[in-house]
Amino acid sequence: MQTQDLLAADTGMGAVTLRVADLDRTAAFYTDGVRLSVLASTPGRVVLGRGAVPIVVLEHAPELRHAGAHEAGLFHTAVLFDTRADLAAALYSVATRYPQSFTGSADHLVSNAFYCTDPEGNGVELYWDRDRSEWSWTHGTVEMATIFLDPNAFLREHLTEAALDDAAGRPGRVGHVHLSVGDLPSAKAFYVDQLGFATTAGWGEALFVSAGGYHHHMAMNTWNSRGAGRRQLALGLGLVRIEVPGADDLGAITERMRDHGLQLADDGRTVAFEDPWANRIEVTAPGRG
Repeated sequence: MQTQDLLAADTGMGAVTLRVADLDRTAAFYTDGVRLSVLASTPGRVVLGRGAVPIVVLEHAPELRHAGAHEAGLFHTAVLFDTRADLAAALYSVATRYPQSFTGSADHLVSNAFYCTDPEGNGVELYWDRDRSEWSWTHGTVEMATIFLDPNAFLREHLTEAALDDAAGRPGRVGHVHLSVGDLPSAKAFYVDQLGFATTAGWGEALFVSAGGYHHHMAMNTWNSRGAGRRQLALGLGLVRIEVPGADDLGAITERMRDHGLQLADDGRTVAFEDPWANRIEVTAPGRG
């Protein structure tokens, strides 16, 4: 791939949209557990985030079915916290208010991560990044691992009253989005060769990709979904947002995806298309339109 075909270095992830059957119950999990704030609310739709940054958008869709366990879709939305104290406060809230939702934890060398599941079965990762100077790279591959991380020890070391009392929450954002897909070659062809992410790591049945040397902005795995085809309309993932720095970057993506024969929707502010499993992707830039 040519350098000019890569996504801009300052590319990041925007809010993830989820379709849910029980809007109130799910919103309560993200506010009382994950410690997000309600940024906007209209009938059937709630935008949640930290500071002024949207992280999760919930859309009420009780008429839809739940997706099957082996279908493609969301594996988890990863919420990135600026400090370990902020992460510890969220972990404490989830552990005390939604203890049955907790599914695991890991030191990934580049980050500390804790995993849970929202009331509708959508995966959530809560994490904090080590400084980039501490990451180890070999020939373009970042070193990551899955090392046991004791959540109780993490809380004892990093939980503070100040973080717990910070009801509004210091800034946070979507650090990455992890998808369940049908096969990795198709995922690489779409997200790397067409969209323009760079591959940063591969663990057996998982692929990690990023822009600008981040450990990963997106990941795809086939752990539960090997062979899955295109998604039907269902509860769960509604939309993945990617944010690029400027209009020129968005224009380059639009041209590149058209060259690859993808059908695009462009409303003057965002460009939208589907990946091979009908996951909807929207790309936007500040000031577009």
